[in-house]
Amino acid sequence: MAVTRELLAYYEQDREHGRLREGRGRLEFWRTQDVLRRALPSPPARVLDVGGGTGVHAEWLSADGYEVTLLDPVPLHVDRAAELAGVTARLGDARHLPVPDASVDAVLLLGPLYHLAERADRVRALAEARRAVRPGGVVAAATINRYAAVHDTIYTNSYLHERERQAAHAAMADGIMMSPGRGFTAYFHDPDEVPAEFADAGFPQVERYGLEGALWLYGDINDWLDDPERRALILDAQRSMESAPSLLGVSGHMLTITRRASNTEITPME
Repeated sequence: MAVTRELLAYYEQDREHGRLREGRGRLEFWRTQDVLRRALPSPPARVLDVGGGTGVHAEWLSADGYEVTLLDPVPLHVDRAAELAGVTARLGDARHLPVPDASVDAVLLLGPLYHLAERADRVRALAEARRAVRPGGVVAAATINRYAAVHDTIYTNSYLHERERQAAHAAMADGIMMSPGRGFTAYFHDPDEVPAEFADAGFPQVERYGLEGALWLYGDINDWLDDPERRALILDAQRSMESAPSLLGVSGHMLTITRRASNTEITPME
């Protein structure tokens, strides 16, 4: 990640720990888990969780039997993740992974790409993932969709405030999101620009999954998530339309998955 003083100050408030564990953020969590469980090699495979925060995904991956190493640039996150059973946690930067070539079975980038505002940095992070993963291994990266801020601010009523509204529309125009109150810049992707970034990193073929669909915008979504039977129904519903091209941009987040082919592939550009 691009680690700025502002970014560290925000995440050192420990706001990330509960984001996917409560409220409608659980929809993103369960959908990410669902897609990854279908895409990852069987345990006990070696998973590198880059930008893994306090370990919300590393925790269940370890419980599933994976050998998990988590990297994150925020010391508080690393300290929290290191307390999890079966998880090794270290400080690290997505653009310079401190692991040998072809040393892991899967690389997860479930946060770094939207903290890298420069395209060259995002391609470098993906190229590093390609270097680190073995031939045949999986790389999965999350992106925030270009229209997410407009959708979210309307849902939360913060769209009524001019600064929030202007920031959301600025992100929709060029992807650069400067959220009032956070103090750091994020990057929101148009879903159709993501495959080109993967291709420039040496991954010519990708699969794209809309994580939340339109469900995250439903007013009663928490009632559905609180009820296991209803939750199973909506997770099944979103799975049935997760890769429909016309719906990808409605999701707050998109997960893009690829696999490293043989070593005879074209070397990604520097």
